[in-house]
Formats: sequence, C-alpha cells, structure tokens
Amino acid sequence: MTTFSELNLNPKVQKAIDEAGYESPTPIQEGAIPPALEGRDVLGIAQTGTGKTASFTLPMITQLARGRARARMPRSLVLCPTRELAAQVAENFDIYAKYVKLTKALLIGGVSFKEQETLIDKGVDVLIATPGRLLDHFERGKLILNDVKVMVVDEADRMLDMGFIPDIERIFGLVPFTRQTLFFSATMAPEIERITNTFLSNPAKIEVARQSTTSDTIEQRLIEFKPTRRDAAAKQKRDMLRAAIEAEGDAFTNAIIFCNRKVDVDIVAKSMKKHGLNAEPIHGDLDQSHRMRTLDGFRDGSITFLVASDVAARGLDIPNVSHVINYDVPSHAEDYVHRIGRTGRAGKTGVAITLCVPSDEKYLSAIEALIKQPIPRADAPIEVQDTRRRRDDDKPADEDKPRRSRGRRNRNADEAPAPQAEAAPAPAEKADEQPEPQQQQRRERRERGERNDRNERGGRGRGRDRDRGPRIVGMGEFTPDFISMSFDERRGGPAREIDLSEDEAPADELPAETSEADAAPEKPKRRRSRKKVEPEADTTDTTAHDVQVESDAPPPEEKPKRRRRKKVNEAPAANDGTSEAASEATPEPEAEEKPKRRRTRKKKVEDDVPAAEAEPPTETPDAE
Repeated sequence: MTTFSELNLNPKVQKAIDEAGYESPTPIQEGAIPPALEGRDVLGIAQTGTGKTASFTLPMITQLARGRARARMPRSLVLCPTRELAAQVAENFDIYAKYVKLTKALLIGGVSFKEQETLIDKGVDVLIATPGRLLDHFERGKLILNDVKVMVVDEADRMLDMGFIPDIERIFGLVPFTRQTLFFSATMAPEIERITNTFLSNPAKIEVARQSTTSDTIEQRLIEFKPTRRDAAAKQKRDMLRAAIEAEGDAFTNAIIFCNRKVDVDIVAKSMKKHGLNAEPIHGDLDQSHRMRTLDGFRDGSITFLVASDVAARGLDIPNVSHVINYDVPSHAEDYVHRIGRTGRAGKTGVAITLCVPSDEKYLSAIEALIKQPIPRADAPIEVQDTRRRRDDDKPADEDKPRRSRGRRNRNADEAPAPQAEAAPAPAEKADEQPEPQQQQRRERRERGERNDRNERGGRGRGRDRDRGPRIVGMGEFTPDFISMSFDERRGGPAREIDLSEDEAPADELPAETSEADAAPEKPKRRRSRKKVEPEADTTDTTAHDVQVESDAPPPEEKPKRRRRKKVNEAPAANDGTSEAASEATPEPEAEEKPKRRRTRKKKVEDDVPAAEAEPPTETPDAE
C-alpha cells in the first residue's frame, strides 16, 4: 500500500495533505497522479465518491507551482457541469494549495460579472468554471485561453446529460493544442468515448472499477407499492416517504431526497415541513446564494433533510450522509449511480432507499441492467389506503348519505321516491301558453324522480325564469309557439291573431299621425304666407287679385320672395283692364330672371319698361 509521500508531490502540497489528515491515496488517485505528474493525458473512470477531485487537483498544483500568470490569461482550466461541483472544487483547491502562492477564480452563474472580471484582469493560475459562464466571458473579450497548459474535464457524463458537449468541443478548440488534458467520468457513454478519441492524445486510462457500478458500502433497498387511485398517488407516495423515514429509527441521521422534477422538490419539502420535519429544497431555479446557504446548512447539521433535484447528484462531497432516498426513480440509469453515491463515501456505510410505483418499471429495469444486479426488495412500512374511504369511515352514521350535487339530485336505488305534493292549478293564461306534450314529459319525469325542483323551474334564477314562460327542453314531436310567431314591423311587437291590413283597417284604429298625413298631403304654410304678402301690393281691386293668384300658382320649386317683388311692380298695369296681357307677360321675366344677381339682366328689363309706360299714363296716382 502506497502513501502520498511516494507520489513525488510538491513538499508544500504534501504538507497541506498531511494537515488535512490524508495518509494513503484511493485507487483512482494512486493510478492517475503519477502519469499526470509526467505530463500525459489521463482518462479516469471510477464511480462517484472515490476521490477523483484530488486526482487532478494535486498534480495540477504541483506543476503550476513554478511560473506566474498574466492578466486575462489563465494557466489552467477546470470545467464542471454544475455550480455546486465547481464551488466544491474551489474549496478543495484552497485546502491543497494552502502553502503555494497560486491564485484562482470561480466563474459560475448567479454571481456578478464585475467581480469575476476583476479577478481575471489581475491574472489567475487556476480558472474553475462552468461551460456557459466561461463562454460568456470569452465572447465579451475578457478572457484569453491561449496560455492554458492544463485542462480538466470533471464529470464528463453529466456534461453529456446536460447538453454541454457542443460547448466542450468549442472550448477544446479555443485552448492550445499542446495542452495536457485530464478527463474524468463515472460512466463512459459512446459520445464521451468519441470526445476522448478526438481530443486526448495517447491517454493513460485508469479504470478502477467496472463502469456504472455501485459501492459495496451502500445498502440498497427498493419499496414497491401500488396507489389505490391515480389522483391520490402523489399523497400516498409522500405518506410512504415519511413512513420509510420513521422506520429507520436511530440509524437515521440525515438524508438527501432526490426528485425528478423541480415542482416535486418544492411540494415534497413543503409537505415535510408541514409534518414537523426539518427539510429545505434545492434546485436550479433558486438563487445561487440561497443554494449555497442551503448546502452549508446541510453540512453543518442545521438542516436534516435536503430535498434536491439532480443538481446535487454529481460530485458533491457532503460528509456523514446516512441515507439517500429516491422519491422518484431516475429516468436515466446513470443518475441512480450518482445519486446513491452521495452516501457511503470515504469507506463509510450508507443506505439508499428507492420508492417505486408501477409506472416506474421500465426505468427500474434499465437501472438493474446497468448495474448488473437486482436491487433488493423491502416490505412497505405502511399499507396503502384510500384516503377518501378512510375519511368516509370516520364520519357518523347519520352523515353517511349521498351528497347532493348542483346539477341533479342523487337518490339511493333502494329508497322509494318521496311522495310529491299535488301541484296547485296554474292560472288559465299560463296553462294555455305551455304545450300539452311538454307537460306530459315533465309529469313522467317527476314520477321517475329524474329531475329536481330547481331544474324544473328552469335553473338557478327562480323568479327571473318564471316570467319567461316554460323552459324549452327540446323539440321532439311538437313545435313551440315562439317559432310560428310573427312580428308586425309597424308596431314592433308580436302580431295579433287577426292581422289587419291598411285597406281593411277602420279609420278609428289607425294612429293619429297616419290619418293627418292622408287627409292633408300638401303643406299649407306657403299659401298662408302668400295671402299675407299679396294684399299689401294692391288694395283697390280684389277680383283682379284673386284671378292673379289662381292663375299664377307658382311651382313648388320657385321661391315666393322673387314673385312678390314682381307683382308689386306690375300691379298698376292690371288696373287699366289689361290684366290678361299683364298676366301673360309676368312668366316671361321670371324665366329670364333666374340669375337675378347679374347686372346685365336688370338692364334689359329697365329698357323694356318705357315702352310699356305709354299705355298706362295714370300709373303714379294709382300707386300713391
């Protein structure tokens, strides 16, 4: 058995290891550190919890002890899939590089860019980052990767599951070709193998244990149960979880409870708090500061149950975890190996409990095929009972009656229908409005007890629907009255039984407005204005005036003001007995005088006046 002193590490690094209490390396450390110190590429495959972090941290610090970093040009790069794993690597680096003057920077999400840029500008020897935040700094022009001498990819299989493989390939193209690559993974998927063949040059392959195997220090159990109803499956599963925790007794210290979905993480944590258990959730939607506080609380013992998603399934080194409970069977078989690896670390024992329902059988078969061994079955700590039935059993006997729903009345088949009171005779008007077939249908339904009183009245609105008449259920063999009902356009309402037309209707039933319009079609306003204006022009001869009015009936389009002026000027000519000539002459100037405002027209009329003055010599005295 070798010791760390035989691995040719830097004396300052060896001193920090001795202070940490580490004496002998793990198998993966013993196989990976010597070739890494020689500068070779390393491909390490080992299950979780075997000390892979120290396998690349110790040789990297030894090689970087000589030299100095430049601004924005890190000398080494460590890529991690999650923020928690990156933060854990940074903590291990601080422990092992205590006596070596090396600088580091942690680039993860949820932290301000400005603080990270300040560290990069000063120059760092070790850059620990997640792929997304690393590329963000590079695209901003704050990071140059041309001086990277050692590149480490930790938990590569988790990178594949999270979709980081395209980012990893891009980062490999940004670092120098002459770099040293250390590649570590718990499983070796075909995609991971393709990347290693592409970017690793003659690597030293260290495979401590068979791929995807579980540690022998972990006791595995499987609790299978079948929910009674689909809608009660979630609640019964939470009851089974609490029963499994209580069944462990004194052997239980703390536990990590894994769920497949973030929503279930919050629900399970809330349910456990409600039942008096000290539980806190952790998943990717929480702030980074909240996630770090939760992990710190679980490490120091202030939090007993850590309800987590797969964000806490990889690489987290939390000491003294007694139990790991899979609330949901993982959909990816590799995740099962990483989840239960949070317990039984560093040679300690642990217990892994998995809850399984019939819908998880396909995931369970994939897990057992991956680890090449069946998971031991355990008895359920409690019997699954129907929560609704148990709630009904607790009720008194008199309350065990069918519940009355909103839409219709539930009746027991054994009970005879209650006798109904005789309905009061309806008024004659309503009886005539309701058709007889509909009454017969409702009477039959009442006898069978199929409808309740509220539906028979037409729904919830009792008084409102009662005024609207009978409720229309459907058109079977009869046609309701409202379909054959006609409407009178003139009166705006339902027509009477006897339709009266305009010709046959008596005059007294017609409206007042229509009779006045038929009796006096012409407007009398124009005649009244003429009678008032014309006598002012001539008061001597009324007969001539009457004749002139009858003969000179103006057309409806002419304006009365123009004609009044003409009659006043030509009235003396009618007194000399020449009324016929004057009446014949009057329409001619009217036709010519349509454009009245033109001066040329007025001049022609004035020229014609002297010729007519010769005949009536006495025009002036008559006008006076």
